Amino acid sequence: MRNRALRRYPPRSNSARAVHKPRAFAANALDGGMIAAFSILAGVGLVMIYSLTAPLATTSAMPPQFIRQLVALATSILVLIAALRVPLAMWRRFALPLWGVSSVLLLATLFVGVEVNGARRWLELPGLRLQAAEVAKFATVLAVAVMLTANPSRRTRLKPVVRAAALCVPPVALLLLQPDFGSSLVLCATVGALLFAAGTPMRLLLPPTALAIGGAAIYVALRPYAHMRWIGFMDPWATATHEGFQLVQSFVAFGRGGLFGVGVGGGRQKLYYLPEVHTDFILAGIAEELGLIGVLAVLGAFAAFVWAGGRIAQRAQEPLAALVAIGMTSLIGIPAAINAGVVMGLLPTTGFTLPFVSYGGNSLLICSLAVGILLRIGACEAAPTQPRVSGASRRRIGRT
Repeated sequence: MRNRALRRYPPRSNSARAVHKPRAFAANALDGGMIAAFSILAGVGLVMIYSLTAPLATTSAMPPQFIRQLVALATSILVLIAALRVPLAMWRRFALPLWGVSSVLLLATLFVGVEVNGARRWLELPGLRLQAAEVAKFATVLAVAVMLTANPSRRTRLKPVVRAAALCVPPVALLLLQPDFGSSLVLCATVGALLFAAGTPMRLLLPPTALAIGGAAIYVALRPYAHMRWIGFMDPWATATHEGFQLVQSFVAFGRGGLFGVGVGGGRQKLYYLPEVHTDFILAGIAEELGLIGVLAVLGAFAAFVWAGGRIAQRAQEPLAALVAIGMTSLIGIPAAINAGVVMGLLPTTGFTLPFVSYGGNSLLICSLAVGILLRIGACEAAPTQPRVSGASRRRIGRT
């Protein structure tokens, strides 16, 4: 199968592979747009977490959640810097072992994980509470990208889909058992984006897509908590005191915020009206305190991030670099789009965080690792850009 990605990046001969080498890492080659988007989102998240958790810490000078998020952000920046030094070949080598380790962590979570609000999603480690789902999403996306670019000369039409399913189904099944429907949805969507980017024909993508939609419908029908969330989404005002309570309070936050917001620290929804607003519904807290302008700034930063990630993938010289860039961008862009849709009442509640912005160290660490990989690909794996030639210089060159 001559798929689109591999038509664009034809298989290289052995001699061509020997000639091509990634460029040496240089700090001045880092993508400024991606760094700016990351900085804006992480900065807004830190400020809003301080504001939204202040009522929870009336007896202390600093909210504990803010301190933990500040430590997580500092650690995440160190992880990002470390990822800048890791060549893509190293990720290729350890992709499958990392996938195996993440699957073991998911399995361990089912037996010895910490249960919170009816879900068993965390592993209690010395000094750390690990959410294995974040590691599993990253590792699976990386492994699928490596698999899709392995042995391109022997590929068949169906084999990439089967192999991707073999890597995706086990973690998805383990996630659903926790239960963690949101993470399983993001993982399936990201793997689908990778298959599409690799050039898999739509006729081969439609059956697994239909199967996933049907499975999701069955899951929602059989799981009481998921069914209640669907009811709250379909008619939140009729169930405003029960299933639709959180969504209705989110609407109230958007209404109170108006265009410019009530100011940082002036929001009321954080006063136990909107439960745990600093996590899944932090965009509603931003809407109330920073207004529509603040919401558009956050969404604009995510749009800039996705655009920068797509630009890095487009400039990549090798199929693996392009697919890893698409995978890492989707791993952040898809949850951001779904989270925004949930908070605005466009999608049913799924229960996962807004990348970089919501409270949560595990998500911040993995997202920062993805940013580090993207910046490394943009700096070392991209095709060199040709210097621009002005019109006068071009005409002068034509005469000589």
